[in-house]
Amino acid sequence: MSTDASSLSPSITSMIRLDHMHVLAASHRYHASTPWWRKRAIVNGVCDALEIHAQLEEEIFYPALDRALDSDETLKKSRPEHDQMRATIAKLRAMGPENAAYDGLFFQLIREVAHHVADEETVLLPDAERMLKNELQPLGAAMTRRRMQLLGERPMDIAVNAAGTFPIATLLLGSTILLAIRHCLPRSRRAGRGRS
Repeated sequence: MSTDASSLSPSITSMIRLDHMHVLAASHRYHASTPWWRKRAIVNGVCDALEIHAQLEEEIFYPALDRALDSDETLKKSRPEHDQMRATIAKLRAMGPENAAYDGLFFQLIREVAHHVADEETVLLPDAERMLKNELQPLGAAMTRRRMQLLGERPMDIAVNAAGTFPIATLLLGSTILLAIRHCLPRSRRAGRGRS
């Protein structure tokens, strides 16, 4: 990517904050009374987002921060926290929403994530903004490229989970698209269908 294109990219710290906000906002859609199919969609969507986010941080953000900071305790404990999160995600994926432990395990995951997010947003991101000032946008561009690769590995899962997480918005969007397509079809084609 050219230097000009990198300068248009959001900073890596902005992208990380957006990821945090996305996951925490999606988790607020989950309630014990939520229908099972929506619980599954929310949990799968959150888990996919967390797995991708952790991989991006480990491949791009943490190595850059590791170079800038000599030895940081918060950074050292970040990778084990990701491992713990992955273990909780594996347990969630191994059970379904009909399991009595599902709600509690999801809420445990969100508590783990909230603790991790607090550490990153109060320590690591400000450190990165101070120590990596000139690298933030190129790192953001690298993160965007890698995210697109990772998202490309599971497009149907992401679409299905998004539809289940936001069913009303999906229905409205789908209806709008169908109406737009119908409106754009030539009248003769629509009239021809009516005669059959």
